[in-house]
Amino acid sequence: MQGAEAPQTKAAGEESLTPQHTRIMDPWSYLMAWLGGCVSIGTFAMGSSLVGQLNMLQAIIAIAIGCFVIGVALTINGAAGHKYGIPFMVQARSAFGFAGTRFPGLVRAVPAVVWYGFQSWIGAGALNAVSATLFGFDNLVAWFIIFQFIQIALSVYGFKGIKWLENIGSAFIVASLVYMFWSVIDKYGVTIDEKVTQIEGSWGLPFWGATMLFLGIYSTMMLNVSDYSRELKHGVRPGPLTTIYAMSILPATVFMGLIGLMVSGATGTADPIAVFSNAVDNKPLLVITLLFIAFAQVTTNVLNNVVPPAYVLMDVFKLPFKASAVLVGLLAFCTFPWVLVKDESAAGLQIFVQTYSAFLGPIFAVLVVDYYILRRRTLQVERFYDEQGPYRGVNWAGIVASVVGAAVALSFSAVSWYASLIPAGLTYYLLMKHWAPARRFLDDAPPAAPVGVQGVTRAG
Repeated sequence: MQGAEAPQTKAAGEESLTPQHTRIMDPWSYLMAWLGGCVSIGTFAMGSSLVGQLNMLQAIIAIAIGCFVIGVALTINGAAGHKYGIPFMVQARSAFGFAGTRFPGLVRAVPAVVWYGFQSWIGAGALNAVSATLFGFDNLVAWFIIFQFIQIALSVYGFKGIKWLENIGSAFIVASLVYMFWSVIDKYGVTIDEKVTQIEGSWGLPFWGATMLFLGIYSTMMLNVSDYSRELKHGVRPGPLTTIYAMSILPATVFMGLIGLMVSGATGTADPIAVFSNAVDNKPLLVITLLFIAFAQVTTNVLNNVVPPAYVLMDVFKLPFKASAVLVGLLAFCTFPWVLVKDESAAGLQIFVQTYSAFLGPIFAVLVVDYYILRRRTLQVERFYDEQGPYRGVNWAGIVASVVGAAVALSFSAVSWYASLIPAGLTYYLLMKHWAPARRFLDDAPPAAPVGVQGVTRAG
């Protein structure tokens, strides 16, 4: 699967579940895509939830640890996609079976759609604030509908559109984050020093819980990282790739997390639009800042919150990518994001991240054990597209192991992702080795004859 690059280019929106031969992202474009895709207002909310628990230094170190773990995890689980060009929903077939992949697919898709709606409401709020400031037109619902349909229109272009959007937008996003960080300190510096910097904080469980909290925002992407790594050109080794992931995620996460911590500590509000409307006194700069907030939601949503659930719909319902992307955008309307942005919802979002992370961590562990330990990084890709082959039906070993890991994680909710890994991975390994119904997924018989282009397309 690592032969010469295909000479043709991939048309916009021409995404499929078949092995990816045409790679459109070089390392620089890949870094920019992750940088732009990780400017999440959810990170702001996570920072807000740390008020009174951690001081500034502790928060910075917690975020850095979380980002390093994220970089390593993305590299590990994205290796199969990078090597063989297969997406997450195909990668998971050996561990969960053709029918069983609906379980990890659903676990991955639901948080993506929720965050899609949440961040779209934030972006619409920013546009509404600009509109009210410049033209006196104040209608948040109208801007939410307009903003969502703009994102749907952009998302149907697939990775071609993502590459263009993220490469252009990343530099502007970084500049706006630096400016917002400075403006918050300039206005609330004394209060921040008293309520955030000088507090004692904790280096105990709240600190390690915070590393998991910021890690948890990206734990969804750790599952489906193969959806992205299959677009990266061959030849990027694991060390540099880990650096690309960590260094692209770190700046956005540090700035947004600390801004959330500082402004919520100083003002008591977790609404970023209200915060920046009050923090920035210069009208032109306020407009620019709000537009950047809106743009950041677009770059995050089209990469992180459209592609994963769209691939799930493609796998389960055999829909084309463009139709799936449109459907995901419409589903985001049903997440009631106007409830999620309320001040009292910050704690609820924290619980939401901890809960879904409890299920994402075990699935991550199952995929890693399956690829590295049981299959020794060697896949017979034709089997992944043969619905009547050894991966037919449901591999209950993957589902049982995931449930076991989730049960352990929910018992240690503050560090749920960490707590789930060993129980899930060990359970999966033992079941695959010693449980007869699971052993057929490790069938060592010669692979079936290649199914051909039409067969692969139909099965994918």
